[in-house]
Amino acid sequence: MEVIRRPLARSSLVALFFAVLTVGAFISTRYLDSSATALMNRNDSPQIQTLTTRTAHNPPKPIDIPLNCSLGNPTRTCPANYYPSRIPVENGNLLEAHPQDLLEAPQSSCPDYFRWIHEDLYPWRETGITREMITNASRTANFRLIILDGKAYVEKYRKSFQSRDTFTLWGILQLLRRYPGKIPDLDLMFDCVDWPVIKKEIFFTGTNYRAPPPVFRYCGDDSTFDIVFPDWSFWGWPEINIKPWEGLSKDLKEGNRRRKWTEREPLAYWKGNPKVAATRMNLLKCNVSDKHDWNARVYAQDWRRETEEGFKQSDLASQCIHRYKIYIEGSAWSVSEKYILACDSMTLLVKPHYYDFFTRGLIPLKHYWPIKEEDKCRSIKYAVDWGNSHQEEAQAIGKEASKFVLEELKMDYVYDYMFHLLSEYSKLLKYKPTVPNRAVELCSESMACTAQGLNKKFMTESMVKGPALSNPCTMPPPYDPASLHSLIERKDSGIEQVESREREYWLSLNNKQMH
Repeated sequence: MEVIRRPLARSSLVALFFAVLTVGAFISTRYLDSSATALMNRNDSPQIQTLTTRTAHNPPKPIDIPLNCSLGNPTRTCPANYYPSRIPVENGNLLEAHPQDLLEAPQSSCPDYFRWIHEDLYPWRETGITREMITNASRTANFRLIILDGKAYVEKYRKSFQSRDTFTLWGILQLLRRYPGKIPDLDLMFDCVDWPVIKKEIFFTGTNYRAPPPVFRYCGDDSTFDIVFPDWSFWGWPEINIKPWEGLSKDLKEGNRRRKWTEREPLAYWKGNPKVAATRMNLLKCNVSDKHDWNARVYAQDWRRETEEGFKQSDLASQCIHRYKIYIEGSAWSVSEKYILACDSMTLLVKPHYYDFFTRGLIPLKHYWPIKEEDKCRSIKYAVDWGNSHQEEAQAIGKEASKFVLEELKMDYVYDYMFHLLSEYSKLLKYKPTVPNRAVELCSESMACTAQGLNKKFMTESMVKGPALSNPCTMPPPYDPASLHSLIERKDSGIEQVESREREYWLSLNNKQMH
């Protein structure tokens, strides 16, 4: 495995702030298009409480900042000030402090997979990132994102497949709501296509190295420099009715409770679209037939039919009924991985070629059972036979995976990963970002107020209600060469251990048949 190494301006329009609070008192974000408006007189302001009076025994309470989608904002443009300069606290008082001043010390260190942020940004450690590099990255990008003084500006180049770009941008806007004034100025290019494109071999010629254009996307591999970022489905995938991760992860947890591992079908299960990759079409051969039973039950998903019938057969929380679930890549990495890992079932992970931002934290025999890509059927049969004869170990692997996904991949950490990645990235910029002429300001109001159908529903469900009251988790240090080598060696050793057991299994079985 190769590894290459303002605050928001305080508004003087206090009356406008009171209007937002009053509207928020009567408007639920569930009904974003309410027409209620109200104003408060500046002279009626509650008493102001200074920051120095806040103590550990009297912490600030979470606050909601509702979207301003009233008739007072008919153009659905971004409000003049996203957040007030005074934070409401209990007893109707106001805290005269910027939201970022309320942040308390972090309660925990970030999960270990955050360390890969340092590795992903390593190619620019010596050179930094110039404006020319950013411009060169536009060749395949869907959009350019600029964050300046806490506000987001977007220049769109080409539409993504389905709503990938929409919900990626929505997620970034929720990060700005969660940590207002904490995201530094930056300028980046984002490509929403599955497969990475910044090939290492192009930028290594002999002993010479030149810095590549920085491109953000959802996955990478060992031969590319693409910077991995949380995918759009964490905020919802309306085209196939997959809910935002925060709510869906709770549904999956509840689904796990409905059927204990020992009561589940003692078989391996996969359901998805096989047409996107040859390796998935090959997986269909592992289904039960007159000649073989490979302990696998594999189903092709017809998403067009599912859409027409109202997604009755694609509820993810109802699919945790087998002891083993298969993960296999599509045209590149697949967003299905987190849903499969969350099922308490032992994940049978067909050898992957790609990684996303969290999967490099997975360890074979701890979080999953490795499956050979070139001999899937026999590999799956052995895994299921092993699991059914070693039920405690198989259950432990399934539990460890779901624990990882449901605890170390909760939305708090997704936002913190985004925060640290963008913060570290911004440090590499060698220039002061500016807003391009064709870029437009983007905010939650400009996206959600005009959205319809499932887009609007998922935006409402995944919206960050207000500023966080604690700092992001503490960023772990980079890998030193020894620890990185040890991690890679541990993963390789786990895979080799399974392959060795598998060879012995089939050799023993063949000997029995011969005699």
